[in-house]
Amino acid sequence: MIYVYSFLFAGFVSMLGQLILDNTKLTPGHITSLFVIIGASLDIFNIYDLIVAHVGGGALVPITSFGHLLIHGGLVRAHDMGFIGLAMGIFDLTASGITSAIFFAFIFSLFFRPKD
Repeated sequence: MIYVYSFLFAGFVSMLGQLILDNTKLTPGHITSLFVIIGASLDIFNIYDLIVAHVGGGALVPITSFGHLLIHGGLVRAHDMGFIGLAMGIFDLTASGITSAIFFAFIFSLFFRPKD
């Protein structure tokens, strides 16, 4: 049953993003930023952890999980190391995603050219 919940949650987030895109003048960049902020806000109040516990991996696929991981890592490190741990913890859980995004953007830029 957890597979169904995962599918429904990821589909709901995607549907919500498409509805916002179709019915407002927001660009995909605005919607992505909005979803990262929503994920971070839900993690501040420990709501996103409850969603992950009930939904499973489907909550870790949408862009909302990036905001969740930023705040979650920062708060854990801040609890251990204080204020400097907040800046260090942000990159603990997201380092692989950020690194792969930079790497693949570089690789794709070698093969594709932007339009004029």
